[in-house]
This record gives sequence, C-alpha cells and structure tokens, in this order.
Amino acid sequence: MSFFYYILFVIGIVAVDQFTKYLTVLYIPAIGAQTLIPGLLQISYVQNTGAAFSSFEGQQWLFALIFVVFTGLVLYEYFKKPMGFTELERWCIAAIYGGGLGNMIDRVRLGYVVDMIETTFIEFPVFNVADCFITCGCVLLMAHLFLFNKAFWKENK
Repeated sequence: MSFFYYILFVIGIVAVDQFTKYLTVLYIPAIGAQTLIPGLLQISYVQNTGAAFSSFEGQQWLFALIFVVFTGLVLYEYFKKPMGFTELERWCIAAIYGGGLGNMIDRVRLGYVVDMIETTFIEFPVFNVADCFITCGCVLLMAHLFLFNKAFWKENK
C-alpha cells in the first residue's frame, strides 16, 4: 500500500483527536463533566503532564525523545529495511503513530495532554482519542504478529 494512504490515515487521526480536544477545552470547563453513557462513560477535562496513571509526570523531554526515535524507526523500516510487516500491521503502526503525534502536538503546544474520556464503572485514568488509537493499534499489532505473522519472528540465515 502506498505510503500516501498511511499519511492520510495519520492526518485523519490527528484531526479527529485535535478536534475532540478543542471541543473539550472549549465547552467542558464551563459546564463541567457531562455523562455520555450513564454508569459507563463521562466527558471531563484533565490536563495530563505525564503518561498513563500520571507516570513520568513532567518528563516532556522523554516523550519527545521517544516520539522522535519512533518516527525515525518507522521511516527507516518503511523506506530502507522493510521488516516483513503485513498491510494490517502497517495500518496498526500508522494508528499508533497518529495517536502519538496527536498527543505530541498537545505536549509541544500546551505543555500537557488534554484528556477527556472518563470511565465511571471502574477506576481508570482519563484518556483521549489519541490514546484509543495508540492502545488499539498496539493490541491489534501484537495480536496479529503473535498469531498470524509467524514469518516476522523467523531469523534470516
């Protein structure tokens, strides 16, 4: 599949992520948390300076470094040394990258990440659309690599 389509997918993820964050910042502080699905989800506004569960709080340089290294690895893999990823796995990598880029834009622009999706049925960190793409992309990528792409794990001799 053409690199162009992956780029469009990443741009779409970033656009949806940034739009939902924009709406959250615009409306939620004024009206407070809003129930989305009673007993399951609500929309609230959180400024997250760390990662999941507030780990690495205030370590913006570390997130930037990880993102730059990930960008380099993605470009190297795609253009210089293909690693045997299937098309589905490349879409998963694009989803992870798009989510990471959406959060990195917040970190550079605001100094924190805007989170808004809050579960009310369990104690879980507040998250955002970018986090959903990162998590779903990672889970699907790992599952597909382990279950269906056995060739990926074989050594070339």
